[in-house]
Amino acid sequence: MQTLAFRYCPACGGALESRNLKAGDPDRLVCTRCGFVFYMDPKVAVGTIIRTPDERLVLVRRAIEPGYGLWVFPGGYIDRGEAVVAAAIREAREESGLEVRIEQLVNIYSYGGSSPIIIVYAATVTGGALCTDEECLEARLFRPDEIPWDALAFRSTREALQDYLRMAQGREAPQERSS
Repeated sequence: MQTLAFRYCPACGGALESRNLKAGDPDRLVCTRCGFVFYMDPKVAVGTIIRTPDERLVLVRRAIEPGYGLWVFPGGYIDRGEAVVAAAIREAREESGLEVRIEQLVNIYSYGGSSPIIIVYAATVTGGALCTDEECLEARLFRPDEIPWDALAFRSTREALQDYLRMAQGREAPQERSS
């Protein structure tokens, strides 16, 4: 059953209630006045695993929740109407100060019970200087054997780094991860 975090219809202001509209589908929020169906769409995020010329990877330590103080690669939500690759480049620049060239898709990550879908790219540095923004406490370069595996913020961070390292070693590209 869907949560009633939203109570009123965005179309007419009527009350929303949870209803099953089709067998096998999850319950949907439906307006009791006009019948508008309020679909709870997932958020789409993008991340960029950035490699420097000396084969180190860029990680930033989060200054925001969730995951305050833990490490991630630069990333964030895609704005409505923004191209996915453009968002990856923007987030890399905002969170690390680096200009990047997107090389390839690492994978797409989604998990049951969680709203974000995370699209992760591999990229290489083309310019800029490593720095942080207001969402980051610190930005650092790590050799693959220095990655702080026990201090990563999210499951998707761990899985994407593992997938990236497998790809870098020439192993088969991973399948979409979800559960």
